[in-house]
Amino acid sequence: MAVYTRTISSDNGAEHQRLKRNLIRALQEEVTPLQRKYLLLYYSEGLNMREIADRFGVERSTVSRTIHRGEERLRRCLRYGAAALLARSG
Repeated sequence: MAVYTRTISSDNGAEHQRLKRNLIRALQEEVTPLQRKYLLLYYSEGLNMREIADRFGVERSTVSRTIHRGEERLRRCLRYGAAALLARSG
């Protein structure tokens, strides 16, 4: 059982790294620059939507909508475009 658990864990680690590479590539290629900026501030920097809105002088609803659209593009890319991303990543 321990060997099986280690094998599964290592498989998950490789899958996790592949998903991470694909996500980074999708962020670079599939979302707009503004979506990327807001997504990174929200998820990486931990800013809330009000803080992002205040920083850029826009409404919170604009930030929310931009983040939501970026997330949708990433979902579609990772769901339907993953094969193309993998083929290009070599």
